[in-house]
Amino acid sequence: MIINEKIMKPKFTILTASLIIFFITSSFLIKKEPIITTIYLIGDSTMADYTGDYDSGKDYMKTRFPVTGWGQVFQPFMVKDSLNKVPNLIKTDSVLVDDRARGGRSTRTFFQEGRWRSVYENLKKEDIVIMQFGHNDAAKEKTERYVDVEGYKEFLRLFVSQTREKGAIPIILTPVARNYPWKDGVLNDVHGDYDKAPKDVALELNAMLIDLNQKSRDFFTKKGEDYVAKNYFMNLPSGIYEAYPDGQKDNTHFQPKGATEVARLVFEGMQELSTDIKD
Repeated sequence: MIINEKIMKPKFTILTASLIIFFITSSFLIKKEPIITTIYLIGDSTMADYTGDYDSGKDYMKTRFPVTGWGQVFQPFMVKDSLNKVPNLIKTDSVLVDDRARGGRSTRTFFQEGRWRSVYENLKKEDIVIMQFGHNDAAKEKTERYVDVEGYKEFLRLFVSQTREKGAIPIILTPVARNYPWKDGVLNDVHGDYDKAPKDVALELNAMLIDLNQKSRDFFTKKGEDYVAKNYFMNLPSGIYEAYPDGQKDNTHFQPKGATEVARLVFEGMQELSTDIKD
């Protein structure tokens, strides 16, 4: 039997072209799963998110508001339009902030309670872990949470090294400023060795560091003691908030405005780190 090649060739060409068009069209129709970078926040009450299930079964607006951790308002800084400011840190076009910070936790208790393990088990390559401790580590009078400086360093080393094991990126923060002591219009440092320790660990391990203590002190100093105490920290008059009918005097925790400004300072620090990273 003789096959007429002139007749068969056009049919083969048409069939091939049809298949190519089909596969190209199909590739556009297949919905790809978005690649998301998760930023895990681990730390204490100044970083915590008090909404959601922080207090199971309780209404945040009735029992906690206006206390606000800076991690609670960090997600808005991670919107798509802002990510082009940190291109060497975040290479995806979508970010989820997963705030695991908890009030009263030091590096030791955060680890002992299994909170770090739950982060570690879910870490994936190029996720980010931002760690900010120190307030509770330094609380020598509260033995249930206290960690001496060397222990504090050791737990920071652990968090950094295990983050890197997963191919994720650790960022160490010095502890955010408290609203004291003020002297001659300048907010001074209250953290001492617990401010120096994160810097030592970052230098030792060649890890990224945001000096949030210095950044927040500088920013609060520019705003002035009276303004900062009234608008940023939890110094509340009586009869205004349901959760604090008798008012409140607290120069550690933030109102929403203070938390937002600290979140902005952290994002500013991330921009600086991104600029310093060499491609």
